[in-house]
Formats: sequence, structure tokens, C-alpha cells
Amino acid sequence: LISVEPISYTVPHKFNLYQNYPNPFNPTTNIKFDIPKAMNTSLKVYDILGREISVIVNDFLIPGTYAFDFDGSNYSSGLYFYVLRNDEFSESKKMILIK
Repeated sequence: LISVEPISYTVPHKFNLYQNYPNPFNPTTNIKFDIPKAMNTSLKVYDILGREISVIVNDFLIPGTYAFDFDGSNYSSGLYFYVLRNDEFSESKKMILIK
């Protein structure tokens, strides 16, 4: 079971997808994002070829700041992308897994 954990219920002023930390990582990294409105939101991870490798969240989220620890122990070293999407916002960031 994969889930995101709310780390603050303070309503952010805007959508924001933060750079993962640490980056590069081995084998885990933290991904954090802000949602200012309640809405259906997805956060997915893709490999360098654009294949979806993980769905972190695809659910209705209330406003707040969320964080997730991504575990890359089952994946090979390389460049990955994580993408936050909803009806009003879409942003992607790069992360590097080094084993």
C-alpha cells in the first residue's frame, strides 16, 4: 500500500511541487508538494523512456502540504521523473537514483 502523508493542514497559497531530497538518492528520497484546493490529484513516477513505474497518489486530496518517501530499491540506477497533475496544475521534476 502506497500513500502520501499530510504534513500540514495549513492551506498553501499555490500549487507547488518541490525538488526531491536528497537528490541523487539511494535508495529512498522524499517528495513534497502543496495543494491549495480540494481536488483530484495524481503524483506519478516515470522512467527515462516515459513508462509509468509508480503511482504515488491518484485520489481526491484536501488542501495542505503532503510528503512521500519514494523507495527506489526495486529500480535500476538512472534518471526518473515525478509528475504532479490535476485540473489546474501540472509540473514535473527530475530525480537521480544511484546504486
